[in-house]
Amino acid sequence: MQAIVRECAARLAGVDSPLLSAQLLVAEALGLRRLALSLERDRLVDPAQAKRIRALTGRRAAGEPVAYLLGRREFYGLDFTVTPDVLIPRPETEHLIETALATFPADSPIRFADLGTGSGILAVTLAHLYPNAQGLALDRSAPALEVARGNARTHGVEGRIAFVEGDFTATIPGGNYDLIIANPPYVTEGEYARASREVTAFEPKGALVSGPDGLDHIRGLLPTALTALAPDGVLLLEIGCGQAEGVKIITSSDCPGFKDFAVIRDLAGHDRVVFLRRAESQKNNMASDPCGKKTNSCEKDTLF
Repeated sequence: MQAIVRECAARLAGVDSPLLSAQLLVAEALGLRRLALSLERDRLVDPAQAKRIRALTGRRAAGEPVAYLLGRREFYGLDFTVTPDVLIPRPETEHLIETALATFPADSPIRFADLGTGSGILAVTLAHLYPNAQGLALDRSAPALEVARGNARTHGVEGRIAFVEGDFTATIPGGNYDLIIANPPYVTEGEYARASREVTAFEPKGALVSGPDGLDHIRGLLPTALTALAPDGVLLLEIGCGQAEGVKIITSSDCPGFKDFAVIRDLAGHDRVVFLRRAESQKNNMASDPCGKKTNSCEKDTLF
C-alpha cells in the first residue's frame, strides 16, 4: 500500500500538499481513515482499488479539490457533504461561529438567519451549538439548498431550520432576527483573475466574486439585514483581508442604523469578521428603512 501512496504523491507534485492528498485519496478508495494507512502499511491493494486510486489521483492532478473528490469537508468539528454546487468550507469561516458563541449564551433561544448558506455550514453548526435556536438558511441556488438540507438532516437539526430560495440583497424572509450571519461573496474581480485553477475551474464563481472591490454583495446586504434584525440584533459578516475600512465607510455613510462596529482578526492577523449591532431605536415596521429606502414592514414569525 505504501508503494501506491508514493506513486500517487509523485503524480501530485504540481498541487498543494501532494502527500496529504495522496493519503486521503488512497484511504478513501480503501475505505480507511488516513491514520490507518500507517497501521496497515503492508496491506495489499487489489486491481479494482488500484484503478480507483489512480482515477482519483488523475482528477486531483488536474486541480480538482480533494473535498469534491471525497464529497465532504470538516467544519467546526462536524462533517459536511460538499458538491461542486457549493463552496468548500474554509477554516477562517469558523471565526463567525466563535464570534456568535462569544455573543450569545449556548442556551439562548435565538432566531438567526444565514445568508448565502451554501452547504449550510453556518446554519447547521449554529443549530447544533444552540439547541433552542431556530434559523433561516437563504440561498439563490436551489442545488445548494438541497446540499444544505441534507447536511441539516445528517446532524439532526433539519426541523429547526427553514430553507428558502432567495436573494439576500433583495429581501430576507421573516424578521426580528437576533443574529444574522453571512459569508457573502467578497473576492474582487482582480483577485479572482489571479486565483489558482483549483478555485476558478471548480468552485462556483457566483459564490466568490463581488465586483471590482469585492463589496457589491455587502452593499446590497446591509439594508436588508438592518430591516430584518430585531432591535439590538447582531450582524456578523466574513470579509476579505483589507476590506474592514470599506465596510465601515459603507455602513456609516449609507446605512447608519448600525452601531458597535468592530473587527475580529483571524489567526494570521487579517481582518476577518465584521460585528455590527442594530441600534435599539430602530423598529422593524418602518415606512422608510434606516438606510434611506422605502420598504415594506418585515414579516414576523412566518417561518417557524
